[in-house]
Amino acid sequence: MASHGISDKVAIVAMGCTRFGELWETSTEDMLVDATQQALTGTSLAIADIDAYWLGTLGSGQSGLTLSRALGTDHKPVTRVENYCATGSEAFRNACYAVASGAYDRVMAVGVEKLKDSGFSGLLRGDPPGDGTAPELSVTAPAAFSMLDPAYCAKYGVEPGLMRDSMTHVAWKNHVNGARNPRAQFRSEVSKEKIAKAPKVAGRLGVFDCSGVSDGAACAVIVRAEDAYEYTDRPVFVKALALAAGPGRGAMDPGYDFTSFPEVVRSAREAYAQAGISDPRAAVSLAEVHDCFTPTEIVLMEDLGFSSPGQAWKDVLAGEFDADGTLPVNIDGGLKSFGHPVGASGLRMLFEAWLQLRGEAGDRQLTDPHTALTHNLGGRPGACVSFVSIVGRERG
Repeated sequence: MASHGISDKVAIVAMGCTRFGELWETSTEDMLVDATQQALTGTSLAIADIDAYWLGTLGSGQSGLTLSRALGTDHKPVTRVENYCATGSEAFRNACYAVASGAYDRVMAVGVEKLKDSGFSGLLRGDPPGDGTAPELSVTAPAAFSMLDPAYCAKYGVEPGLMRDSMTHVAWKNHVNGARNPRAQFRSEVSKEKIAKAPKVAGRLGVFDCSGVSDGAACAVIVRAEDAYEYTDRPVFVKALALAAGPGRGAMDPGYDFTSFPEVVRSAREAYAQAGISDPRAAVSLAEVHDCFTPTEIVLMEDLGFSSPGQAWKDVLAGEFDADGTLPVNIDGGLKSFGHPVGASGLRMLFEAWLQLRGEAGDRQLTDPHTALTHNLGGRPGACVSFVSIVGRERG
C-alpha cells in the first residue's frame, strides 16, 4: 500500500463550531455562516482570502451551491463530499491534501447537517436501487450495534452484568464531560442508575446507550505548515490522515464475530505509521472517538490500540478514559452529548482537539496536551468506513 502521508505539511490556523442541538429556528445557511464567521473572527482572514472549499453533508444540500450561496463566495471552487458518518472528516482530509499538493494556499473544510427538521428519528438516507436484501434495509443501526455487546461477552468471557456496567460508565463519563461544554446538545450529568434502568431500544441498548439526533456545523481553515505562524501564534499541525473503506461483507461472512471493526484497525494502523507512533496509549494526549453507541466506544478502545483485546471493558470501569484518566476520551462529551449531525461530527471532534491543544477548552482543559486523535466510523459492524486523524501542537 503506497500511502506516504502528509505529516507536518499542513496546519490548521482557525476553527469554528456552532452549538449542536434542536436548532428549529436556525437554517442550514445560518449554521454555515455562524461556523465560518466564528473561525475567521479575530484573524486577519476574510472569506475572500479562502482559495477553495470542501463541504461535507449527508443530506442538507446538494452541490457546492449549498455553501457558496450561504457565504456569498465569489466563484471559488466548492467541492461537496459525503462518506457516511465520516463526511465532515472527509471534507477535512481532502482539503488538507489540496494544500499539501500545492494547488491552493488557504482552504476551508466545512461540515453541516440539519436533521431535526426532517421529522425522522434517525439519519436520512437514500439507498440506491437493489434487490431489497441489503442488511441495512431490515436492521436498524441500534439493532446492528447492539450485537457488539453479547458477542464481546461471549468471546472474552465477560459476565453480562460487568459489560452492562462498562457500557453504563461510557454513557455516564460522556455526559459528565458534556455537562461542561456550552456547545453540547445535552448538558446534564446523568446518574449511572438512570442510565442502566433506561427503556430499551435494541438488545441491551437503552436510551442512554444511543447518541441523539441534532443539528450543527463546524469548519477549519488549513494552510501550508511553513505559513501557519503568519495567521496564528498557536497553529495545530496535521500528523496523519487515514481512511479505510471495508469490503462490506461482514453481515454475510461467517468469520466476522462482531467484536472488532477491521476498518478501524486498518485506518488506525495507517495513521500511526504516518505519524511515527508505536505506542498510541502513551503518545496520544486525548482522543475524540465515534461513540454512536456505548459498546462501540468500548470496542474502539481496542481497535485503536488503547486497550489490549478483551481488556477495554476493564479499563473503562477503572476510569482510564475519564477526564482525569491516563487517556481522556471524548472530553467534550462525544456523540452522546452532542448528538450526531452527520456532516459536522468529524469537524466537531477536531474542534475539541483544536481547543485543547491551544489551551482554550475552559472547564474541560487538560494539563499540557500535545497530541490528539479523532476518529469517525460510518456504516455498521461488518460494513464500515473509518477515519483517523492525528494532530499535534508542535511541528516535527
